[in-house]
Amino acid sequence: MGKSTLLRQWQEAARRADAVTAVVDENDVHGVQQALVELARQLAEQAGPCKEFDKAVEQFRREQAAQGEPMPVEGEASVSSRVVTQAALGAASLLPGAGVITAMANPDAAAQGLDRLRSASQARARRRGARGDEAEVSRAFVAELERLCRRHQWVVLFFDTWEQTARYLDGWLLRLLAEEFGAVPANVMVVLAGRDELAEREWAPLRAQVADVPLEVFTEAETRALLTARGVTDPGVVEAVLQLSMGLPLLVELLALARPHTVEEVDAGGDLADVAVERFVQWITDPEQREAVRACALPLQLNEDVFAAAARPQAEGWWEWLCGQPFVNGRGGFKHYHAVVRASLVRQQRTHSPQSWASAHLRLADTHAAWRIAVEERLPEAKHWEDAAWRRHRLDETYHRLCAHPTTQLTPALEHVVQAAGQDTTVLRQWVETLEQAAQDTADTALLAWSTRLREALADDEPALACLAGLLAHGPLGPAARSWAHTHRGRRLYLSERDEEALIEFDRALAHDARNAHAWAHRGETHRWLGHHEQAVTDLTAALELDPTHAWALAQRGETHHQAGRYEQAVADLTAALELDPTHAWALISRGRAHEQAGHYEQAVADFTAALELNPTHAWALISRGRAHRQAGHHEQAVADFTAALELNPTHAWALASRGETHRQAGHHEQAVADLTAALELDPTHAWALGSRGQAHQQAGHHEQAVTDLTAALELDPTLTWALAQRGETHRQAGHHEQAVADFTAALELDPTLTWALGSRGQAHQQAGHHEQAITDLTAALELDPTLTWALADRGEAHRQAGRYEEAVADFTAALELDPTDAWALISRGQAHRQAGHYEQAREDLERAVEADPDDLSSTFEKLMLDTVEGHLEACAEQWSRLLASPVSPPDEAATRLLGLFRVLLLEPESGVAEATEEFLSANPDHEDITDALAYLAELAAMGDGVADRARQCRQLIAERASE
Repeated sequence: MGKSTLLRQWQEAARRADAVTAVVDENDVHGVQQALVELARQLAEQAGPCKEFDKAVEQFRREQAAQGEPMPVEGEASVSSRVVTQAALGAASLLPGAGVITAMANPDAAAQGLDRLRSASQARARRRGARGDEAEVSRAFVAELERLCRRHQWVVLFFDTWEQTARYLDGWLLRLLAEEFGAVPANVMVVLAGRDELAEREWAPLRAQVADVPLEVFTEAETRALLTARGVTDPGVVEAVLQLSMGLPLLVELLALARPHTVEEVDAGGDLADVAVERFVQWITDPEQREAVRACALPLQLNEDVFAAAARPQAEGWWEWLCGQPFVNGRGGFKHYHAVVRASLVRQQRTHSPQSWASAHLRLADTHAAWRIAVEERLPEAKHWEDAAWRRHRLDETYHRLCAHPTTQLTPALEHVVQAAGQDTTVLRQWVETLEQAAQDTADTALLAWSTRLREALADDEPALACLAGLLAHGPLGPAARSWAHTHRGRRLYLSERDEEALIEFDRALAHDARNAHAWAHRGETHRWLGHHEQAVTDLTAALELDPTHAWALAQRGETHHQAGRYEQAVADLTAALELDPTHAWALISRGRAHEQAGHYEQAVADFTAALELNPTHAWALISRGRAHRQAGHHEQAVADFTAALELNPTHAWALASRGETHRQAGHHEQAVADLTAALELDPTHAWALGSRGQAHQQAGHHEQAVTDLTAALELDPTLTWALAQRGETHRQAGHHEQAVADFTAALELDPTLTWALGSRGQAHQQAGHHEQAITDLTAALELDPTLTWALADRGEAHRQAGRYEEAVADFTAALELDPTDAWALISRGQAHRQAGHYEQAREDLERAVEADPDDLSSTFEKLMLDTVEGHLEACAEQWSRLLASPVSPPDEAATRLLGLFRVLLLEPESGVAEATEEFLSANPDHEDITDALAYLAELAAMGDGVADRARQCRQLIAERASE
């Protein structure tokens, strides 16, 4: 038997052994994804839906459609002549008594080595932030294999005609078996059927797991036995069959089925395959069946519709009969002739009756054209090349027209190849292979030359670019086709991050055809990526003037406006794009981002949610919605979205970092640090995550760790203004005022309009006792943004500490007008009034503050100070006692020791002032704490009693220490 027959028998045996099986051959495969989809379809028919795999494929297709990402390019392989079956796998025996059988065929092995994923495709993924990678689909496929292996004894994957399919699958299969996509269960078996041995170098690591099962030609005894079983017993006829067939299984079977009676019926001379095929056809007794066999050799693949078109009405009812012939193979909806049989029948028809040959091909071409037009009725023109049925009919139509008239149809066919090169590599490969088939079937020298040229280009590291370059250099293309060729080259170069080269190609495209809207649009996209916003808008507008329904160009112009900060125009364009194509998820996400950056968080969330309704597994939409929730202060919803994105992809560093940042903003510092650390383990160069972790440490009071992280972020990117400012803030909180001022100053040199940094530098100056510099910075911050309540309050505090109480009260009042709930500004104004001697106004403010929050120690302290300086110490002694015994929250050593000092001064006259003062100073209070302590002591010293004397003594000790 032949290898394909043996493959079928092994598949039947595998199923009897409780195996789930699937088989693919050259009709199913023009790339990895097609093979996986077909394998999964067959596995699902036997074992139920492969839901996770289906989701991964759908996600991959959506990303391909949205991003325009070309497919990865696999290696090519050569074909040799030896017939062999080989297996690659790692399981024990499947067939009883068969020993270790791991596969049946050898790939065409590896002339070009392992699967080559281009660095360009990685650049494309980085450029768009997408994960358009077939590896994700492969990982999902391995997960399905694991699931099936838990429920079935075996899972067996059969790959027939490996001499052809290896060029697409050999490298991928090596990666699969090397477990790059996950652990392959031990009860998965892979069976390959092909004509060549496995390449030694590439397969050497797996050689111990491979069992070869060579298929030899029939022995004489086997040939005689088959002929006898078919009723061919005449000794002369048997000898003639032995001589003609040379034991090749297909030829023996064809000759045996014809049941010849005389030697002359067998031996007519000529090519043995042609003779065997012709004898078989001649021995079909019904002439109409005989003609149907010949007619159905012309199509590349057959289903019942193609059969009816090729064989004409008189062949009605013979489809099942044809499918039962030994030279007809295939599964599912399409069948095909054995390559040897088809080649012989095609050659005979072309040479015996050129006119009939041309007429038959034109009839089939017209049939496919009619089917193509029917598909076009339900599709907009922009979607034609995306539709598999449309592509199949266009491809078959082109093949048949080439076969009928290769000279006149060569140029249109090459122009179709130009468009195929603008799709993914799988589509381009199908077109080149079809041109090769037409070249072989017609023996036309020009076609043969082009098929060779394009096949060599396909083997290039960048097959689409190489094919298009060859077509431009040698092809008889018209101006429009040349424009498209340059456009597709420009697009490929852009996706490979070769932007300047891409712009040159788009310029050339427009020089050939200034009405090519796609060239304008893609040049605009390239300008957008380079930050040339005005040029981008100009080009995209030109594209839209040529084609106002170009939704993608509208969306790109909207994104350009968005990047330029023109949010209203962005939303307008993106809305118009969505009116043309409501399923454009990328446009929804882009509009959502424009809403988000304009501060319209509800509208942003609505857009991201709509995008997720179109594609629930769109991780970036989940992350974007999470970010909008976070900016709106909805931390729980934000965490939920980031978590959902991480369930889709647990290694998504940006989602981890975003969830960490959300925890930080919600005050969950430990969870923030955990997530940000996990993100940094995935990507140690993630400067934003380092900075965010630094902020989390800062907010948790871990200043040293905060400075370490922020410094590391700045080493990665010294221009991170916010990281500089945050490190300055960390230094300020740690009391390192000089370092704080230095960092804030560096941040302001990068961005002089950074209001927060100006205000914070003012705070650092204030805490260092440099009140004039503090007021200068805070005033500058308020000039940039007069609504900064905290800056007004801090400037008021600087004025208060400098003894300018009227200016202090004015600033605190302005802050309270902006935010009447600002308790600190209210308390500080009361303090300023008290220190200025305006006790009535002070009491009004401080009583209001205490009433608003009776548990607040600060407001209670300031009100008790007011009561005390007004001479009511005895009346409020009990309140002082309770207050001074209360713990400080959050813990603050300097504040705790200040309260201890006040307890000695006010409530413990027998205790030593010097010892209490020394205890206070041992906490190393900063300048601001000392300034406040001195101000309080000055108020107490003015009272004129025993407390006043003790306060003066304490104040003098502190002042002496401060001056050292």
